[in-house]
Amino acid sequence: MPIDLNPKSQTSPIVLTSTGSSTDVASAVPFGAYTGSIDFLSGASLQVNYVYKKLGGDVVDIELTPSNVYAAYEEAVLEYSYIVNLHQSKNVLSDTLGNTTGTFDHVGNIKGESSLSSSLGGQFVSLKYPRYKFAYSQQVGDGVAAAAGFGGTMAQYSASFLPENGIQDYDLQSIVETAGASGIDTAGNLVSFEGKINDKRVIVNKVYYRSPRAMWRFFGYYGGVGVVGNYSTYGQYADDATFEIVPTWQNKLQAIMYEDSIVTRTSNYAYEIINNKLRLYPTPSNWDLAEFERIWFRFYVDDDAWQEDESYKSGVNGVNNMNTLPFANIPYENINSIGKQWIRKYALALCKEMLGQIRGKFQSIPIPGEAVTLNYADLLSQAKAEQDQLRDKLRELLKEMEYAELTKLDQEKAVAAAETLKFSPLPIFVG
Repeated sequence: MPIDLNPKSQTSPIVLTSTGSSTDVASAVPFGAYTGSIDFLSGASLQVNYVYKKLGGDVVDIELTPSNVYAAYEEAVLEYSYIVNLHQSKNVLSDTLGNTTGTFDHVGNIKGESSLSSSLGGQFVSLKYPRYKFAYSQQVGDGVAAAAGFGGTMAQYSASFLPENGIQDYDLQSIVETAGASGIDTAGNLVSFEGKINDKRVIVNKVYYRSPRAMWRFFGYYGGVGVVGNYSTYGQYADDATFEIVPTWQNKLQAIMYEDSIVTRTSNYAYEIINNKLRLYPTPSNWDLAEFERIWFRFYVDDDAWQEDESYKSGVNGVNNMNTLPFANIPYENINSIGKQWIRKYALALCKEMLGQIRGKFQSIPIPGEAVTLNYADLLSQAKAEQDQLRDKLRELLKEMEYAELTKLDQEKAVAAAETLKFSPLPIFVG
């Protein structure tokens, strides 16, 4: 019995068409990151014709569908956004540490815009040029300031105790813990650190102990801070018509030296702190222990580094690294012609890769008396090389455009301009 060898069709059912359709793009892309953009839909549909021509679709069949091209085009746009956002994160991370972050959906876009702070208004923060704030250096300075007792991002508190005759050592940690637990110090005053101590370490950074009576001379009438100039002779008696020009910083240094001299040279007692144990020298025995002679000290609580005080925002809940930068996918409309051309080429390389993988499943097609070998290996190697080259070239260009590099370039331009001006003739002034 004869066998009918006539095929139902002499053409492949999977052949890339020469044109795409923007109405089919939204349902074909896997993520739908840009389906709300009419320009993206149009660009993805036109990519079909670009791939068709570049791969020789009018000569041999291309075993791809328009949907494959649409998916490759979306991936190319996302890859471009990814690389550019990485570049921008290097530029701005230091200046945005502690700033407001956002929440993102599975596509990479910020969601819940109504609940975001005003600094994230407009949603696309990655398109903005942030102010230079050297924020990380400021954070380091805040930590140093807190340790030195000048504030920073650590809340500073004060407490006091009344020294007792015959008692030389005082446990400041215990004094603070007791006042923090009860909310009242030993004098019956309310404290601002109630409930904030518990078993946390207290860092004492300054003690205000009783000043010698000679201290009034510094603030008093004779030779006090109201004296102008050199503090002792001519400046003290100069009138409005005759005066000495003395910089303000000199008076400040004189004041510091005067106070330090009284505390160091003329004070009849001192103190030392070891492990928050305060020892007074000499042992109080004949002090005037009136209520106003309480000894005050300033301290801060050694909280966890990521704990934020409720009285102010220190940024511990904000941006902490590249992952929390509020960078959404770059809007398709904001990608210029340079980026669009990169996207077309990268999408073409992705299509080559897909075509090579498809043809690799059928390495050869048997025909009567011979076999046709497909070029899957060439397609795969070309696709990988082109993708790597495009990514590396883009990263290289962006590295040259980092803010630090631009500063160096400006410096070179300024030096070159100055050198050029050396040879320019100067005008002769005629009075």
